[in-house]
Formats: sequence, structure tokens, C-alpha cells
Amino acid sequence: MTVGNSFGHLFRLTTFGESHGDAVGGVVDGLPAGIDIDMDFIQAQLNRRRPGQSRITTQRNEADSVELLSGVFEGKSTGAPIGFIVRNTNQHSHDYDNMRNLFRPSHADYTYYYKYGIRDHRGGGRSSARITISRCVGGALAMLALRQLGIGITAYTSQVGNIALDKDYRHYDLTTIDDNAVRCPDADKAKEMEALVLQVKKEGDTIGGVITCVIQGCPPGLGNPEFGKLHAELGSAMLSINAVKGFEYGDGFAGTTLRGSQVNDIWRCEEQHFTTATNHSGGIQGGISNGNDIYFRVAFKPVATLLQPQETVDLQGNQVTLEAKGRHDPCVLPRAVPIVEAMAAMVILDQYLTNKATHI
Repeated sequence: MTVGNSFGHLFRLTTFGESHGDAVGGVVDGLPAGIDIDMDFIQAQLNRRRPGQSRITTQRNEADSVELLSGVFEGKSTGAPIGFIVRNTNQHSHDYDNMRNLFRPSHADYTYYYKYGIRDHRGGGRSSARITISRCVGGALAMLALRQLGIGITAYTSQVGNIALDKDYRHYDLTTIDDNAVRCPDADKAKEMEALVLQVKKEGDTIGGVITCVIQGCPPGLGNPEFGKLHAELGSAMLSINAVKGFEYGDGFAGTTLRGSQVNDIWRCEEQHFTTATNHSGGIQGGISNGNDIYFRVAFKPVATLLQPQETVDLQGNQVTLEAKGRHDPCVLPRAVPIVEAMAAMVILDQYLTNKATHI
């Protein structure tokens, strides 16, 4: 039996906490010994996720400072479980008093209540996106291990509403992603996206979009040919993130309009190195990485909490009007970028360790 609080196989993250509880945190098990633990890098990843970063994110102001409790000695991982904690310090629980006895539209309120018979109405409790703090810490630890293997992971906002980048990742300087509030590598498009988010925010509404992620330096051979395909593991990880509605890799849905002669990746051998002329497959063939860049896209819905009246029902089934209060994101994408990176990192490290374990 599984209760859904753990992720991964050989590299495993177990999380705990609620949005308005004392803290969120987790335990990472399976990180190899001897990894340099860069606390500045881990905290920087959390800072990219935290609220209050810019005028287009929620103004909830929390430091989200992480403390590692175990598994590290003299700056290196020991191979033991790494426990960590991040204190909640800026909750406004009274903002949710009017939601105690009703089900918010498109939230997990009803499904949680139906499944467990009880729910924490303060910010969604366990279903809150605040719980993704634990994923960012686990992902940062995985990235530190992948860094020593020469594997890099970069995600960025490629679409907000109907404003989308019209080129693939190879045409952009991905080192500029954090130069703007939207985390988009195209400065002009970023300005358009930010203006759209601010307009939506002014109207008390929300908007969704797409995050693209690129994994570079991944060796061939990760993943399995039947169950546990690499793209299935990545898809499962991405679809577990709050507000995610879709996942596609390589050419994805756009490739359905083309012919096989247009999308087959032709193999070549250059200086005794196998490669393909194109990468329509997105770095994965037959469920296994082929050594090319892995790239995929993740669709995020508009945030469900609107700062405008909505009709719903209460616990007794009475029709009521909900008027949400508090501090909420008009668009989740900028803060979701490091979460996508974190989940991708944990999948790749887990698959790398699994692949090593299958070879004598």
C-alpha cells in the first residue's frame, strides 16, 4: 500500500507538512555519499520558488530558509538520509475563515473531504502548492549530484495565455531566464507576458501557460523499454505538480500532423560517436535516453483562486457565493519553473542510479 507521500525508487523523497502548519520538509534517501552539498545553491533554488519575488507573484513574504538536519558531514553527503525543514513564518490563516465550510471551485477541497472525511481549509492544507518547497530541496540535492556527472537541467516559461515563443530552445540564451520576472529567455516576449499577467491580476483573474524544460548531458541508456519508460517517469513527475494539466516531449502533439519521413531521426556516426541528424524524438527512443538533449513541455492551468465572486456550495449543499481573500498568484508559471527543474532532476538521478544498479 502507498499513501502517495514519497517519490522515486533508489533516489527517494518523502515530504511532510501543510500550507499553514508549523513547517514543511522532507527526507531524501539514496543520495550517494561524497556529493558536495552547496547550501547557497539549495537556498537559491528555494528563493526562485518563494512568494514575493515580483509584482506578478503573490505578496506572501516568507524567507523559506532551509535547514538540513542530517546526512551531511563537513560539507559532503554521507550516504545517510538527509532530513530537512523549512519553517512557515507568514501565514494569514484568518484569510481562509470564510472557506471553512464550502468547496472552492476547481480546488481539491471536495475531493480531499470525500476521500478523508476531514480537510484543512487554511490555504488548502496538504494540497497547497507550498508543499512544493520539499520538491525544490530534493531537486536541488539531485542537481548537485547531476552536476558532478555533467548533466544540466534548465526550465523556462515559453507561453503565457496566447503569448508564446515561436522558436525552440536552441535559439535562445537560456542563461538569461532569471533576468526577468516571467523567467522567459526572450526579453521582448517576456515584457508582453508580464503585461498580460498584470492585466489579469488587475481584473482579479488568473491565467495559465506552458513551461519548457531541457536536459543536457544525459547519457544514453536511462529508462526501460516496457514499463518505467523514461518519458513516462518524467510525465508522471510533471503531472504530480499542482496545476499541471498536460505533458508532451519531443515534437509532441504537433508531430501528429507530420509524416514519418519528416520526423524520423536519422542516425550518423561522427568521429566514432553516434548521433542523430535531428531530435524530433526529444532525446528518448523506445522509452530509453539516446544521448541527445531531452526536452519537454508542461501545461499549467490558470490558478483556481480568483479575487472575484464565484458561485459554489457549502458542506450542507447550499448554494453560496465565495469571495476569496488573501495573497494569491495571478499566474503560477514563474514560481513553477524551479519546481519543474527539481522534478526532472530527481527523475534523471533516480534513473541514473537504477541504470548503474542493473550493470555488474
